[in-house]
Amino acid sequence: MLAASGSGACAELAVDLSLVLAVDVSASMEPVEQELQRAGFIEAFRSPALYDAVRRGVLGRIAVTYIEWAGETEQSVVIPWTVIKQPTDAIIFADLLSQAPLHSGGFTSLSGVIEFGMRLLEDSHMEATRQAIDISGDGPNNKGRPVTWARDDALARGIVINGLPIMIHRPSVFPEMENLDGYFRECVIGGPGSFMIPVQDPAQFMEAIRAKLIREIAGRPELQSLTIPAQARDETLCLAGEIRLKQQLRH
Repeated sequence: MLAASGSGACAELAVDLSLVLAVDVSASMEPVEQELQRAGFIEAFRSPALYDAVRRGVLGRIAVTYIEWAGETEQSVVIPWTVIKQPTDAIIFADLLSQAPLHSGGFTSLSGVIEFGMRLLEDSHMEATRQAIDISGDGPNNKGRPVTWARDDALARGIVINGLPIMIHRPSVFPEMENLDGYFRECVIGGPGSFMIPVQDPAQFMEAIRAKLIREIAGRPELQSLTIPAQARDETLCLAGEIRLKQQLRH
């Protein structure tokens, strides 16, 4: 199935969008959250509304890959580059995702997954009108180089970064970041039309993921970026994960 619409076909195809779906599987992600997150992507690709957004593009096709990430060197491709140009392509993508096992990792390296996403986009050799990395995560960067450095590298290449901050309050040994949406806004997302959709309740996963994907596929490049200029950033906020990890290691 992938031979017809996956990486082998991508080298010669022009697409409206090349999209890296980067899904958090770090240790702070509880099994139920992982399952809801995966189910949200599966249902989104089975949605007629998603394919309708693809069809309305200038070329009427996109390329997408689904990866899971955690620490600085913990990134894995679950579904390789796949071209979506027919409703059946999206259904096949969803079916393959439903059959893939769930994994779990360690730390949280947003900078690591941005760097990995940039390499995937470069190695795909696709001619894409737009390139985007779509990151879900439930905590700030605490491994690898500062997230803003990686984010700025991606923006310099014309890559848009969107976010799905997961802000579900639950009993856990991992301290939560109360203003994770603000962290994503100031430190993670960026590029023309960039946006984020926070998830604050498990029941929101399905709709949030579907809405985010449809908005990304439709594209709104004329919108102002939500990136905070470097001179205006709260650097303490953008290093919150690293600071918190150091404090935990002292105790």
